[in-house]
Amino acid sequence: MLGYVRERVFAHYFGNDSIPADAFRAALRIPNTIRSLLGEGTLSASFIPVYAALNERPDKTAAQSLAGAVLGLLLLASGVLALLGIALAPAITTVIAKGFDEPRRQLTITLVRILFPMTGLMVVSAWCLGILNTHRRFFLPYAAPALWNVAGIVAMLAAGTWFANRSLPLDAQLHRLSLALAWGTVAGSLLQIAVQLPACWRLLGGIPLRLSTSPEGVGSVLGAWLPLLVGAGVAQLSGLIDTLLGSFSGPGGVSALGYAQLIQVLPISLFGVSVTAVSLPELSRDASAGIGPAPNEQLRARIAVGFRRIVFFVVPSSIAFIALSREIVAALYQTGRFTADDTALVGSVLAAYGIGLVGQATVKLFASGFYAMRDTRTPVKIAAFSLVVSTGLAWLFMRWLGAPGIALGSSIGAFVNTALHLRDLTGRLGSVLRGADWRAFGITLVAGVLAGAAALGVARLTGTIAPVPRGVAVLGIFGIVYATLTLAFKHPDAARTWQSLTAFRAP
Repeated sequence: MLGYVRERVFAHYFGNDSIPADAFRAALRIPNTIRSLLGEGTLSASFIPVYAALNERPDKTAAQSLAGAVLGLLLLASGVLALLGIALAPAITTVIAKGFDEPRRQLTITLVRILFPMTGLMVVSAWCLGILNTHRRFFLPYAAPALWNVAGIVAMLAAGTWFANRSLPLDAQLHRLSLALAWGTVAGSLLQIAVQLPACWRLLGGIPLRLSTSPEGVGSVLGAWLPLLVGAGVAQLSGLIDTLLGSFSGPGGVSALGYAQLIQVLPISLFGVSVTAVSLPELSRDASAGIGPAPNEQLRARIAVGFRRIVFFVVPSSIAFIALSREIVAALYQTGRFTADDTALVGSVLAAYGIGLVGQATVKLFASGFYAMRDTRTPVKIAAFSLVVSTGLAWLFMRWLGAPGIALGSSIGAFVNTALHLRDLTGRLGSVLRGADWRAFGITLVAGVLAGAAALGVARLTGTIAPVPRGVAVLGIFGIVYATLTLAFKHPDAARTWQSLTAFRAP
């Protein structure tokens, strides 16, 4: 939610088609690629299963040594890559944002050089996440990124309110503001790890930092990490390709993709990532211990429950993004320099992303089933094939639809990715999703469509109302109808959610 507040402030100051808006989106994408390659995208899947197994032993020495060695190797790798990124910023920018005009290109190079040191800090944060999640400490590592957003918000407000020179041309003011935001983002990365390291220190009894591959488990982590690196590279390459294509879609193309992706990521993070993060350590323990007479059934059942819980929230989000995209974007972003025309463009991109939302939210859960069984190669192969599909379609649709076409190609690729993961998991574990799971999915789909129809009716009746109250009314009706129908159809997660929300009233 703080990420949204950050984007709201960003929209107010930069709009969608300004030079700093496009430049900052592109510049942040590039160092984020390294962070995802070395950070939470790969580290959790390769490190947590091995560390969890060692931590189950009465003697914690091996687990502590593994944690220290992995941190040392991560710092070395991220530091070297960050220095290379700073030195090669012009060449990297030319490759990633080739369609930018010269002012956008020059500002992007400057911002890349400021932001690259953030990568090493964020990799340390990902290591903290792996340690804390294994010890079943989930709140702190997922709350810490709030500080990253807060730092960006403070930097923009301070620069825009107190440090701006009103006598300068608007372009010069926005240029200064973008530099302040970049430095605030780096400061936020430092704050993010500062709040996590003390907890990790206590859990480990100190952090035995070392540059070595000799401690037990390091070889297993690296062996699992290399295929994951390739897989994460495929996923990150997809994002970089979107940025590259967006740079050719005209002013505001890259920025429009960024605004829509922030909204798209919200349900993925709240429901897809959260369920997967909680599931992976438990899946790993089940797989390593062979719990019960049918350990494969344990894995299958846990994955099926995770899927049901994710789609209960993500299916209605997908339908809302498709049917109510302009109302959502107007309510969230239409302020300051973000105009109604910007709303129309970003809304079209969001609707296209909404088509693939279920695939994006569930693929990590299915991939975690393979990771728990120490199979990191199959998800990589599937992701590579899906990248080819999404890239080809994005290029094709972009020529027809512009920036929304890029999002549509990405969405279709996400569905292909998820379908192939589910197919291969079914071959390994038996039918992952069974009758009750598909019935629950059907309930969410029917309820979501009916809720969308009701919300569209409200949207037509409130067309003259200001964006924020109109968005609240439309989404409020959508949520009420969806909740009522899923409770009436006796969806298990609807009942569980209602009980959680009303539990404080119990005597």
